[in-house]
This record gives sequence, structure tokens and C-alpha cells, in this order.
Amino acid sequence: MRVRIKVHARARRSRLAGKVGEEWKLEIAAPPVDGKANRAVVEFFAASFGVPRSAVRIVAGEHSPHKVVEIDGVHEGQFQGLTNESAEAGAHD
Repeated sequence: MRVRIKVHARARRSRLAGKVGEEWKLEIAAPPVDGKANRAVVEFFAASFGVPRSAVRIVAGEHSPHKVVEIDGVHEGQFQGLTNESAEAGAHD
């Protein structure tokens, strides 16, 4: 599946923070220096879905906060589950 995200680097913690327009806001603790934020995006989705890092690719926006991420082996329902978990966790912050 492909998902459009807007990355907010140097966040307090890494989490999916809801939807803004057509994109999902992904807060990443890593700084946007030397590809660290991009690696953190890949690692976030790989860990969240239990897939290898090689199954997650940034297919557009490598040098921009606006990205398109492709995740192999994940379907829309699984992504919706992740967004629901993030919303519930945010309600408890």
C-alpha cells in the first residue's frame, strides 16, 4: 500500500499524529540531518507493522517533509488499525 505523510522531525517522540488534509502527520524524534529522519520513518513503519525494513520505501519526497511511503505486505485495514491505536494513545497523553 502507499500512504502520503508529512514528517515533523525533531518531535518529542515518534508517533502517527492524525490526518492533515490528504496526508498523515508522522512525528519523528530524529533530526532531518544526513537521512536520519528518513531512516526513522522506515523504521517506524517497519516496527509498527512487523515487516522488514526492506518492505518499506520512500518512493517520493526523500528531501521533503511531504513523502509517499510504500509498505509491502500491508493493506488498508492494517493501516487503519495503526491510526486508531495512535488516536487512542494520543487521547491519553
